[in-house]
Amino acid sequence: MSAVSGPSHYDYTEGASAIDISDAMSNSRRARRDSQYSMTYDVPGSVFDGPGHSVIPSSISRMGHRRSLSRRRSEDSVAARRRRSEDSYVSAGNDVDEEHGHEEDTVAERVRRGRRSPSPARRSGVFGGLSQLFGGDGHSKRRPSFSQRSSASSTKRWGRRSDIESEAAVSDEEEGDSRWGYSSGEEYEEDEGAEVVRTPSPMGSEYGSYPPSPSATHSPTLPLLSEDQFFGEDTRIDIDLEPLTPPPEGPPSRQTLHLHDEDMTVRFFGYEIMPWRQLGWRFACVLTAGVLALLGHWFPKLWLRWVARERAFGEIKNGFVLIETPYRDVALFSVRRIDYPYPASTVFSPPFLAEANKGKNNGNNSGNGDANGNCIAADDDILGTLIILDYRYARFALNLSTGFFQSVTDWRDTSWTGVSSVKNGLEGSVRHQRLMLFDQNLVDIAGKSTVQLLVDEVIHPFYVFQIASIVLWSLDDYYYYAFCIFLISAVSIVSTLVETKKTIARMREMSRFSCAVSVFVDGKWVERESTDLVPGDIVHLLEPPLGIVPADMFLLSGDAIVNESMLTGESVPVSKIPVKDDDMARWKETRDIDVGLAKSFLYAGTKVVRIRKAVGLGSDPDRPALGIVVRTGFNTTKGALVRSMLFPKPMGFKFYRDSIRFIMVLAGIAGLGFCASAVQFVRLRVPWHTIVIRALDLITVVVPPALPATLSIGTSFALSRLRQSGIFCIAPTRVNVAGKVNVCCFDKTGTLTEDGLDILGVRGIDRSGKRFGELLDDVHDIPLGRDKAAFLYALATCHQLKVVDGDVIGDPLDVKMFQFTKWAIEEGSIAGIGRIKERKTGEEGARSAALVQTIVRPPGSAQFRVEDALKGNARHAYFLEFGVIRTFEFVSQLRRMSVIVKRLKSTSMEVYVKGAPEVMLDICEKNSFPDDYDDLLSYYTKRGYRVIAIAGKSIDGLSWLKAQRMKREQAESNLRFLGLIIFENKLKPGTTPAIQALRAAHLACRMITGDNPLTAVSVARECGLITQTAQVFTPSFIRGNAATPHSQLRWTCMDDPSWELDAYSLKPNAPPLHHSMESDILDFQDYAIAVTGDVFRWMTDNAALETLQRMFARTQIFARMSPDEKNEVIERLQTLGYTVLMCGDGANDCAALKAADVGLSLSEAEASVAAPFTSRTPDIVCVLEVIREGRAALVTSFSCFKYMALYSLIQFTTITLLYSFASSLGDFQFLYIDLFIIIPVAVAMGRTLPYSKIHVKRPTASLVSNTVLTSIVGQIILTSSVQFWTFFWVREQPYQTPPRQNPKDGDNHLQASNFENSTLFLVSCFQYILVAAVFSIGPPYRKPMWTNGWLILSLAALGLFNLLVLLSPPRLVAGILELVSLPDSARWLLLGVVASNVLASLAFERWMVPAISSAISAFFKHRRRRVRDGKAYKAVVMEAR
Repeated sequence: MSAVSGPSHYDYTEGASAIDISDAMSNSRRARRDSQYSMTYDVPGSVFDGPGHSVIPSSISRMGHRRSLSRRRSEDSVAARRRRSEDSYVSAGNDVDEEHGHEEDTVAERVRRGRRSPSPARRSGVFGGLSQLFGGDGHSKRRPSFSQRSSASSTKRWGRRSDIESEAAVSDEEEGDSRWGYSSGEEYEEDEGAEVVRTPSPMGSEYGSYPPSPSATHSPTLPLLSEDQFFGEDTRIDIDLEPLTPPPEGPPSRQTLHLHDEDMTVRFFGYEIMPWRQLGWRFACVLTAGVLALLGHWFPKLWLRWVARERAFGEIKNGFVLIETPYRDVALFSVRRIDYPYPASTVFSPPFLAEANKGKNNGNNSGNGDANGNCIAADDDILGTLIILDYRYARFALNLSTGFFQSVTDWRDTSWTGVSSVKNGLEGSVRHQRLMLFDQNLVDIAGKSTVQLLVDEVIHPFYVFQIASIVLWSLDDYYYYAFCIFLISAVSIVSTLVETKKTIARMREMSRFSCAVSVFVDGKWVERESTDLVPGDIVHLLEPPLGIVPADMFLLSGDAIVNESMLTGESVPVSKIPVKDDDMARWKETRDIDVGLAKSFLYAGTKVVRIRKAVGLGSDPDRPALGIVVRTGFNTTKGALVRSMLFPKPMGFKFYRDSIRFIMVLAGIAGLGFCASAVQFVRLRVPWHTIVIRALDLITVVVPPALPATLSIGTSFALSRLRQSGIFCIAPTRVNVAGKVNVCCFDKTGTLTEDGLDILGVRGIDRSGKRFGELLDDVHDIPLGRDKAAFLYALATCHQLKVVDGDVIGDPLDVKMFQFTKWAIEEGSIAGIGRIKERKTGEEGARSAALVQTIVRPPGSAQFRVEDALKGNARHAYFLEFGVIRTFEFVSQLRRMSVIVKRLKSTSMEVYVKGAPEVMLDICEKNSFPDDYDDLLSYYTKRGYRVIAIAGKSIDGLSWLKAQRMKREQAESNLRFLGLIIFENKLKPGTTPAIQALRAAHLACRMITGDNPLTAVSVARECGLITQTAQVFTPSFIRGNAATPHSQLRWTCMDDPSWELDAYSLKPNAPPLHHSMESDILDFQDYAIAVTGDVFRWMTDNAALETLQRMFARTQIFARMSPDEKNEVIERLQTLGYTVLMCGDGANDCAALKAADVGLSLSEAEASVAAPFTSRTPDIVCVLEVIREGRAALVTSFSCFKYMALYSLIQFTTITLLYSFASSLGDFQFLYIDLFIIIPVAVAMGRTLPYSKIHVKRPTASLVSNTVLTSIVGQIILTSSVQFWTFFWVREQPYQTPPRQNPKDGDNHLQASNFENSTLFLVSCFQYILVAAVFSIGPPYRKPMWTNGWLILSLAALGLFNLLVLLSPPRLVAGILELVSLPDSARWLLLGVVASNVLASLAFERWMVPAISSAISAFFKHRRRRVRDGKAYKAVVMEAR
C-alpha cells in the first residue's frame, strides 16, 4: 500500500458523452479502468446487518482476489503501469486540504483505471427492499479495482485526444411503448442518464458498523459511523469532513493513502474526543429521549463537530482515526498501542518507504521526515511502542519518523536474497515478534452478536419510522393495524437475524481454516498449528501432508500440483516449480505476483493435488518438499478475497434514486396538506395535541410504512421463478438491472460452443513437401517421414500433462491431443535430478532440474530403465521411448509452448513447438511451409474449427546440460513446420435460437474470446451473431506494431482485402468496382468489425478518441483477448453508457463477469459463484430468461410504486377533505383499506409472469420520465376530481346533517360517522382497486393481467365486496366501518360515478398518456443538443449512420 500525495479527484466523466470526455481529457490525464473483482452482493456489508440482507446467503459468493491468476503481467509491465499510475495521481504540495469546499477534493482519490463490479446481494423478503429505496444523486463513479492492473494501460481512458473533435449526434431516447410508457427513454430531464448509476456508495454495512477486525473493534464510546445511515446503498450523504479551520500545527493529522490491494485511495483523519463535550452530548441525548443520538448516528457530521477535534496521529490518547473512502464512506477506528521492543526495520520495509510515506500532512511535517514524509530514521532504532490501526482486516502501523501510517503488508525481510538465505528458518524470538506484528494466520470473520445485529436493525431509519408509526397509531387507538405492522416488522427482523447468523456462520466456515504443519524453528522441526505461521517460516509440505495450502508461500524444493479454481475458476491443475534465487530477491521489491513468481507461488486456500520431494542426484540425499511463508491471514490472496466479499462496492440504480425523490415529494405534499388543514383545525378550535397527532398521522398516510415491502415483491417473485429454472442469483438488485440490459457479451468456448474439443483430424505435409496431405483421423495413418523431428512424436510429447494416481491431468486440449496418439505416459521423477551450474555463479547459483520430466511410449511397449533414454550408446535400442528433457511453458503473450525431447539411443535431441498458426510464421523457416498453408488455414478457421500448428527441429550433439541452459529464443527458432491439428468445437443446441431472439429484440450481441478471429467470425456467422451477408472488417498493422505508439492500422474486409474502412471514421469506403453489381442488393452499412487483442491494446493506448468510441460501438467480435482485456472491453462499453450482460463459463471470464452489470456464469466452479447469476443449465438460453425476468421485475416495481403512490394520494385527498371539518376515517376503515385492499393487491400484482418474447424496447428505469409522470399526475387529477365532486355533492344533499365538529377533551379521535366520510370511503375503495387494474402492466414486458389468477381473484373479490357495501351493506359491516345510511338513489349515483371514473382512467391511460408524453417529447426534442449522461454510445451510433 502506498500513500498518495496531493489532492486527487473523483472521476466525474463516467458515462459522459463524446464531447464531455474529450473536453475533460484536456484538463486531467486518465487511466484505463481496471477490473472489479469479487462483486457478489449488491448491498454494502449486507452479510452482517441492515434490512437489506440477502435471504440467499452464499458462503463463497465473493471469492475475488487481489491478483487474478489468469491476468498476471510481467514485472516490467507492472512497473511501467505503476509509474504511469503514479504520474496520474501524485501531485506536488503538502496540503490535503488546499481546496476546501470543492467536492472533488472531499475524498482524495487518484484518477485511476479501475472500477469494481458489483457486489453482495441484498436480502429480499417482506422488508428486504427497504434500503433500496433511498438513493440520491451522486457523481457517477465506480469503485477501484481489486484485481490486477490492466495490461499496458493507457494514461487516458479513451486514448489520445484527436485534433478533430467528434460532433455528438443528437440522439433521442428510444420511444417507449405508447400505451404504458415503460420503454427506455422518454426522459428529457437534466439528470437523465445511464439507468445503472455507478455511484459513490457505502462499502461497509448498510446502516451498522463494519465487521470488526479480529484484533480491534470499534470503541464502545464512539457512534457507529461506518457509512451513510439514511440513504442506503445508492449514494452517500454529503458529510463534510473537512475541518472548518486549518489543521493544528505540529505532527500530521491527515493522510491520503492508496490501498494497493484494493486499488482504492482513502483518507485518514486523527481526532481526539473531548471529555467535557462528550459529557454534554450524552446529556443532550438524554434530554431529547435519544433523538439526538439517532441523528448523530445517521449524520456523523453532527456528532463529530460536537465531541471531537482534530489531533495528530501520534498524539491520540482517547480518540480515533476517521477513515474516508472515495465513496463517501466513513468509519471510526480506535488506535492501539502495543509494547514493541524491536527495531523499526522489522515493521517498515525500506523498499516501500519512499512510496508508502508520500502522505499529506497539510504542510505540518515534523519528526525526522523529509518534505515528502519519507523516512530518514535509522532502521535499527528500537521502537518500544508501536501504534497500530486495524481497518477492514488490514493492519497499519504509525511510522513515528514521518507521522504517517503504513501498511504492514508491505514489509519485506531484507535478508531474503536467495533460497540459501532462508533455508535455516526463523528463531523463536523472531517468530514471536512477527506474530505480534502480523497477528495469527487466520482468516476469521468477527461476526456481530445477536444483540448488536438487533440494535443495528432497529435503528435503521425505516424501522425507526415504523416504530414511530406504531407508537403514533397506538396513541391514536389504532391498535389493529399497529399490531399487524408490528408483527410483520418483528417477523422480518427475526428472519433477517436468522439468515444473517447463518450467512456469517457459512462464511466463517468457508474462510476459517487451520491444520497441523511442521515448521523449522531454532534448527529443528516442530509441529504447530497453521494459525501460528508467520512470514519467513519454513514449512514441510509432506509431513504432515497438506490438503489445502495454509498460507501464501514460495515453493523452495520439490514440485507441486495445485488446483487454483477457487481463484481463477479454472479447474485445470497448475504445476509449481521451486523458486529461483532471482525471484526470491525480486520479491523484496514487488507487491504483485507476476507470471515469473506465480510459477513457484502457492496461494493460500488452493487445494493440493500432489506434492513430491526433490529426488537427490547420485549420492546426494533426497530433499523434502519445503515452502517459505511470505503472507499470512488476511494479507494472503484468500484473505483479500474474503475482504472483498465483506466490503464490496454497491451499485446504484436509477429507479431507487428516483424513488426517494418521489417519496420526498410525497412528504412535501403531506406537509402542504396539513398546513392547510391546520388552519382549519385552529379555526375549529381543535385541541393542539389532536392537531399534532393528526399531522403525524398524515405523514404515515402519504409515506406508508409498507411502501418498501411492496417494491421488493416483483424481485422476490422473479428470483423464485429463476430458481425454478435453475438460475440462482446472489445479488437480488441485479434482477432489476437485468431489465435494462442493451448489450450482451459472450465468451465462445464453453459458452456458445461445447466445452470439449474433439480432434477432427491432423494435416501433415505430403511427400513432395509442397502441399498438405489428406486429413487423417487415425493416428496409425500418420507417416513418420525421414526426419528425426516427426509429426507423430510431436503430438505425443509437446504438452504439459501430469500423471496423478494413474490419471492424466492437464489442459483439456493437451489431453485430447495425447489421447489421439494412444500412447502411454508416465512421469520421470524416478530418473532423479541434475544440478545445473551457471557459468557466472558456479555452485552457488546452481539449480536442480529433473533429468527426465515426462516419459511417453507407444502402446504395447515394454518397460525399460529411464537412464537408457539419456545415453546415446545404450542397449535396448529397440524400445521406442521419448523423454521430455525440458519444457517451456505456454505463455499467453507468445501463444505457444515447447519441449526438448530425447529419444532412446539417439545422439540428438528434438525441439517441438505447439501454438497458434499465426506465430509459426515468425519462428519457422519459410521454405518449410506448404504452398497452400494460408488457404487451408483460412478454410478451417472460417468454418469454426480451432487449428493448432506444430513445428520442430533436431539438434545433434545436444547434451542434457546444454538443453537446460538453452534459452527459449534459441529453442524456438529455425524450426521446420510439421503440420496442423484441427479441433472441432460444436455450437450448443440453444446458442443459435438464443442469439436470434436477442437480435430480434434489438439487443446488441458481442463475442469476446481468446480464439482465432477467423474461427470467432465463423462461429458468429453460424449462430447468427453476425448476419451471413454482413461484411466483416478486421484491422492489421501496416506500420509498426502493438508496442509502437505511432503505428498505423489498415481495416480490411475479410472476404475482400481490397475493400477497406476509413481509418478514422471506421465507415466503409466506396466498394471496389467488382462489387458494383452487388450494390443494389448489399447494404454496405451492414458491416461488423472483428478486433484482436494486440490491436485493441494499441487502440486503447494510442487511437483517437472518436475512433476508439466508434470501434467499441461497431465491433462485434473481440478475438485473441486475454482475461484482462475481456474485463476492459466490458468496462469500456459501460463507460459508453451501455448496460452490459456478460455470459461466460467462469474459467477465464471471472473478471469480466464481475465487471459486467449483469454477470451470468454457466459454471459451478467456486469462482463463478461470485457472478451475480449462475445457471445450472450450461446454455445461453438462460440469458433470455434473466432478461425477461429482469424486465418483468422492473415493470412490476414501477407498477407497485405507482400503485402505492396513488394509494397514498387517494387516501391523502380523502383525509384532507375530511380534515376540513375536523373529521377523519375510522380505525376499521383505515384497517380495511390498508390491510385488506392494499397489501393483497400489491402482492398479487407482482405475480404476473414475464412476457414470452423480449420486446425491442427496454423498460425505463426512471420515475421522472414524461410518460410515467403523465400517467401518475393524470390519474391523481382524475381520482381527486371524483373525490372533490363527491364531497361537495353530498354536502349539498337535503339529507346531509352537519357533523359534530369539536372532539371531546382528551380525545384525539375525530368524528368518523358522517355522510362525507361514508361517501368518500365508498368511492375511494373502488379507486384503490381501479388504479391497481390500470397500473398492472401487461404486454410487452409481462403477460396480460388476466393471466395473473391471484390478481384477478383479488380484484374481483374486493370489487364484489365493495359493491355489496355500497349498494346493500350488511348491518354488521356497516357498524364496523362506521357507515351512515344513504338513500338508494345516492348509492346508485355513486356507482355511476365510480363507473365513470373507471372508464375515464382506462381511457386516459390507453390514449391520452401516449399522446401527452409524445407532445412533451416533441417539445423538448429540439432543446437537446447532445446525448447526456451515459448515452455516449447513442451519439456514436447515430453519427455512424
